[in-house]
Amino acid sequence: MFYKGSCHCGRVAFEFEAELTGAVRCNCSICSRKGALLCAIPHESLTILAWGDDLGTYTFGNHAIAHRFCRSCGIHPFAEDVRSGSDRSAYININCVIDLDTSTLPIFNFDGRDV
Repeated sequence: MFYKGSCHCGRVAFEFEAELTGAVRCNCSICSRKGALLCAIPHESLTILAWGDDLGTYTFGNHAIAHRFCRSCGIHPFAEDVRSGSDRSAYININCVIDLDTSTLPIFNFDGRDV
């Protein structure tokens, strides 16, 4: 299915195609603070429609994931695996997907704090 999403102000927008069968709630230090519900998709399935100075990046720990956020409204709509290669992933915050009723998806808890 085809989806579109954005940050709150719309300056960082994206679209992707995927079959959403559930979402992950991670308890790591950043995901728990953001309150994100994540779905992993192949990176090549993600198209970023807004970029430039509006999109900020935050990394921490081993810097394996680029957490993207809007510099204007502060919302974190997605993150990206920074590895090179074709097996990269993108992690969509499904709370930022337009017209998606997240209450219809099963939520899986992931212990990212102890990984």
